Amino acid sequence: MNLRRDVFQAIADPTRRTILLLVASQTMTAGAIASNFDTARPTVSKHLQILTECELLEQQQNGREIYYHINAKKMKEVADFIEPFRKMWDDRFNKLETIMKKYKTKK
Repeated sequence: MNLRRDVFQAIADPTRRTILLLVASQTMTAGAIASNFDTARPTVSKHLQILTECELLEQQQNGREIYYHINAKKMKEVADFIEPFRKMWDDRFNKLETIMKKYKTKK
């Protein structure tokens, strides 16, 4: 049974976000990734499975080892989705900053 996983549920987990940060700079094996955590290797493997199912990570077999790397195309889709929200909040904070500066000068 192949479950369709939601990207945002996947990145909601702090361990999976840490895995993405680790793998963002270099391809890594599951063992190398697991060595960064104080959890059992099967737990890390489950996180890797979820990230792979969401297509945030891709696997590449090299001999007996499987290397994980970021799927830049999928990460860009996530970033593109979030960008309008970031802009909206930047605008709101800039407006608040302007109001606060005006308020300070009146005092």
